[in-house]
Amino acid sequence: QVQLVESGGGLVQAGGSLRLSCATSGFAFNNYAVGWFRQAPGEEREFVAVIDRAYSTIYADSVQGRFTISRDNDKNTMFLQANSLKPEDTAVYYCAASAHTAIKREHFPFWGQGTQVTVSS
Repeated sequence: QVQLVESGGGLVQAGGSLRLSCATSGFAFNNYAVGWFRQAPGEEREFVAVIDRAYSTIYADSVQGRFTISRDNDKNTMFLQANSLKPEDTAVYYCAASAHTAIKREHFPFWGQGTQVTVSS
């Protein structure tokens, strides 16, 4: 059974940092691209970052230079280091896995349940 479980969300002041984790099981993690998406209230779920099995990364323009995605294949876990957080980063953050390097959510068949990130001004 495929499982992705996010952790590390919370409430932080603008300018602060959070480190999100996503523990996975049930699929060949090291053969998959893994990524983060986020969804703010009333908004569509949007791409944040992806890291493929060759450790190549792609970021949304809105987080480039502030967020860093990484993975630990030994632990089947991925991370998102979010620095210089802004109120507009407030959203539920989801981790996801895809057999191909992708940035569209329809290309990710496996999803976590999400973790809330709230950035206060």
